[in-house]
Amino acid sequence: MFRKFAFAAAAASLMATGACMPITTYSGFQAVEASPADVKIGEDSKSSVLNKLGSPSATSTFDPNIWFYMSQITDQVAFYQPRVARREIYAVSFDKDSEAVVSVNKYTLKDGKIIAYNDRETPTRGREMTILEQLLGNVGQGGLLPNSDDEGVPGQRPSDRR
Repeated sequence: MFRKFAFAAAAASLMATGACMPITTYSGFQAVEASPADVKIGEDSKSSVLNKLGSPSATSTFDPNIWFYMSQITDQVAFYQPRVARREIYAVSFDKDSEAVVSVNKYTLKDGKIIAYNDRETPTRGREMTILEQLLGNVGQGGLLPNSDDEGVPGQRPSDRR
């Protein structure tokens, strides 16, 4: 009897600790053979960087001579929100004329800044109408009834003025 209870308690404790193990997710650029830190300034060119690292994760919007290699590791424990454990962004800059590497900059989580997004709607011109004004807005405007006795009489054409 004691043996069955001990086995059940051990199994329950193993399952409980297994449920608290973090789930690790890797996303973005994963260095297999070469790292962006291995790129040599002045020696490598666009084609050699492309051969070593592959295509970049993104290029700069305003300058196509800046390539970004981004990677991120997140952890999630049970039902909690995912937490970014590590983020690395390498910015490789090239010379416009010779296409040689000018600089390699590394950015991490410490370099990032938190941006507060405004989730409200964009305001439009004019004033907002209440539901009652929307429902009863055309009442009394005269848009449903004809303006004179001759218009809208059945059997008459709109352009017929007899």
